[in-house]
Amino acid sequence: MTTASATVLINWGWIGRNLGPIGDSVVEHLVLTAPPVAFGFVLSFGLALLARRYRSLYQPLVRTTGVLFAVPSLAFFALLIPFLGLSRANAYVALTMYTLVVLLPNIVEGLDGVPADVTEAADAMGYSPSKRLLKVELPLATPVIIAGLRIATVTIIGLVTVTAFIGFGGLGDDILTGYNRAFPTQIVVGVTLTAALAILADVALLWLQRAVAPWRQGV
Repeated sequence: MTTASATVLINWGWIGRNLGPIGDSVVEHLVLTAPPVAFGFVLSFGLALLARRYRSLYQPLVRTTGVLFAVPSLAFFALLIPFLGLSRANAYVALTMYTLVVLLPNIVEGLDGVPADVTEAADAMGYSPSKRLLKVELPLATPVIIAGLRIATVTIIGLVTVTAFIGFGGLGDDILTGYNRAFPTQIVVGVTLTAALAILADVALLWLQRAVAPWRQGV
C-alpha cells in the first residue's frame, strides 16, 4: 500500500482486487449473526413461557438480562476466555446473552397483549393451554415478537464487529485492520457493509412482520 493510497478515502482499485476477501467477511459476519439470534430467540421464548407461568420470575429475569446487556462486549468476551478460549463459541455465547434483553420482554409483552376475551373464548372451546398458545396466542402476538426480533438482529449485526478483537469479527476485521494500517478504504468498506446488512435484515423482517399481520401495517 502506497502513501497516496492510504490518504484516499475510497480506493476503488483496492476494492476491486479484494472482492473475494470482502465477500468472505460478509459471509462470516452473517455466520456470526444468525446463530446468536436464533439461540437467543429459543432461549427467550422458553424464559418467557416460564415467566408467564410464574409471574414472580419475570422482573428478576428482566433485571438479569439488563445487567448482562450493560456489560461491555469486550469485557464479556474476556470473562468467557477461561471457559471457551478465543473461539467462535465465545462470540456466540456473549452475543446470545445480548439478545435476551430485547427478545424476552417483547415475547412476554406480545403474549400478554392477546385480548382476554379471545383467550377465554379459546378456553370455552376446549383448547388446552398448549393448543391455545399455538393456535391463538402466538399468531396474535407474532407482530410484537417480530418487532423485537428486528431490534435484536440489528443490534447483533453491529456487535459482531467487536468480535474482531478475539479474531472472529467478520466485517469488524476489515474495520480493525483498516484502522491499524491507517487505510480508510477498508474502514469505510467494513462500516458501510455492516450498515447495509443491518438495513437489509431490518427490511426483510419488517416485510415478514407485515406479511404475517397485514392488519397491523402501522407496527
